[in-house]
Amino acid sequence: MAKLGKDIVIVGAKRTAFGTMGGALKGVTATDLAVHAAKAALAQSGVAAAEIGHVIVGNVVQSSADAIYCARHVGLKAGVPIEAPALTVNRLCGSGFEAIVQGAQYLLMGDAEAVLVGGTENMTQAPHVIRGGRDGFAFGKSPAIEDALWSALTDSYTKLPMAITAENLAEKYGISRDDCDEYALVSQKRWAEANAAGAFKDEIAPLDLVSKKGTVSFATDEHPRPQSTKEALAKLAPVFKKDGVVTAGNASGICDGAAMLVLTTAEYAAKKGLQPLARLLQWGVAGVDPSLMGIGPAYAIPQALSRAGLTPADVDLYDINEAFAPQWLACQKHLEIPLEKINVNGGAIALGHPLGASGARITTNLVYTLKQKGKKIAVGSACIGGGQGSAVIVERV
Repeated sequence: MAKLGKDIVIVGAKRTAFGTMGGALKGVTATDLAVHAAKAALAQSGVAAAEIGHVIVGNVVQSSADAIYCARHVGLKAGVPIEAPALTVNRLCGSGFEAIVQGAQYLLMGDAEAVLVGGTENMTQAPHVIRGGRDGFAFGKSPAIEDALWSALTDSYTKLPMAITAENLAEKYGISRDDCDEYALVSQKRWAEANAAGAFKDEIAPLDLVSKKGTVSFATDEHPRPQSTKEALAKLAPVFKKDGVVTAGNASGICDGAAMLVLTTAEYAAKKGLQPLARLLQWGVAGVDPSLMGIGPAYAIPQALSRAGLTPADVDLYDINEAFAPQWLACQKHLEIPLEKINVNGGAIALGHPLGASGARITTNLVYTLKQKGKKIAVGSACIGGGQGSAVIVERV
């Protein structure tokens, strides 16, 4: 399957800057973060909101009262007609990619000529819950309060926290604590260099945040720690395993943010005089051992390349989500990707991993990075809790 039935193009791609947990975006719901990115992507694309045929938004943790309406409210608040349906999807860390893929499928089936897709997450707003409250509590017994986000980061099927699946990969692939800290520094440094060079300027839609102190334009990722040093990272204790390799310094940040894209058929873009940013060539989704969930990209990427009729030699840039340093290093090692071709602007260890948004953020960044670096083909991918991997391939036009 080297070619899709129709050429699918990306004509708009914007994101918010990502906020750290409890940071600048703590008061903005995931829905409203996506609305902001959606309006910016539509304005950039030249596609009128009235011409959007379907809205698809990835979201993992339903963290606000309106979360069950997420995609529908994103569309309506962004000006999409009432008649255009909407769908919220959850493929965990691959949700942003999944929204893009499903949007492309609607275009291929002829159900729409233009779609609004992406992902969003406000992890700060993930609730604490009291389970069993509807049945009441015994007299004199205080109900247990559960951190729903913390609970969700453990796979109840394997009974393993996500970080332990990364520790398992470290053992399997011979990855040391020093390797992990060294790569964490690479991610932070690359983000800092890219940010200083203005590499994110085109993709970030500044968001005005109003407080008692006035209005502030939020336009720079809040989580990165470019001042990190190897010595400081080495002092951090392993989080989940004695003598383990995963620490707060070499794992992705818990963050808030959104990214949205506008996809159309090439025929529609030509008819409307739109200027495509990139072409969506193919995608892949693979299942893997849940206890080694982070290796998912090592299987999703070859699947996507095979479907596109491409080889690794055809790919100029890769971006594999940095859920945990050992997970990322295992994928890079398995796929034998040269370091100079992968995550060239840093990744989630630096700027954070708002679960539902990351796939859309990675795709958005690759679209602009291809142009900035004069490259042609890029692959974005992420591991997925529960044991999956997702990947997309984009081409500069």
